[in-house]
Amino acid sequence: MRNLRAVLIEDETMFRQLILLTLGKVKGLQVVGEFGMGKPGLEFCLREKPDMLVVDLMLPDLNGMEIAREVRRASPDTKILVITAHPSERLPAELMALGVNGYVDKTEPIEYVLSAVETVRGGGMFFASRVRAKGGAGTALASVRRPLDVPLTEREQEIARLVAAGQMSKEIAATLNLSVRTVEKHRANIMEKIGVREVASLTRWCIQAGLVDD
Repeated sequence: MRNLRAVLIEDETMFRQLILLTLGKVKGLQVVGEFGMGKPGLEFCLREKPDMLVVDLMLPDLNGMEIAREVRRASPDTKILVITAHPSERLPAELMALGVNGYVDKTEPIEYVLSAVETVRGGGMFFASRVRAKGGAGTALASVRRPLDVPLTEREQEIARLVAAGQMSKEIAATLNLSVRTVEKHRANIMEKIGVREVASLTRWCIQAGLVDD
């Protein structure tokens, strides 16, 4: 079995070296490129199409979101793991909408990166972060295969499933005994909450969130 070819894009030198040491513990994984800037890292990924990309969300020249979007478009099979020092409650949904396989908060133990790589490599999803809850306490989130938090109400989940199934607003309204205007309002709220703009991305998000089968 050939080695898993991985690329690391991280601008903080010390943290990049720490991640490289961590990735070196993964059997059968070879780091084929490491970059401190986003643009050369992205160009390398588009050219070489690695098996895995580990990328920082905040880079001096490019946003990690944009890098993930471009790599996912050019290389659908590349596993993408995002690392960030700026987690938020909405970030998991936004990353999932881009097709990212997982992310790790930099304030968590470095072992989380190792666990994330192993999980993502095996075809799962791994989301781990520490965000500030409304009550003021930090809340840890770790997920394998599926994220634990779906930021939609039960009604929104129901409508999201129907939209993902290809139903138009008029059909959904008839099915749920709602007005078309109400359905459209729910659709807009759903799109805003998960950070997508088109039905294709919503469908992918629903699949990754476990709301519908792929």
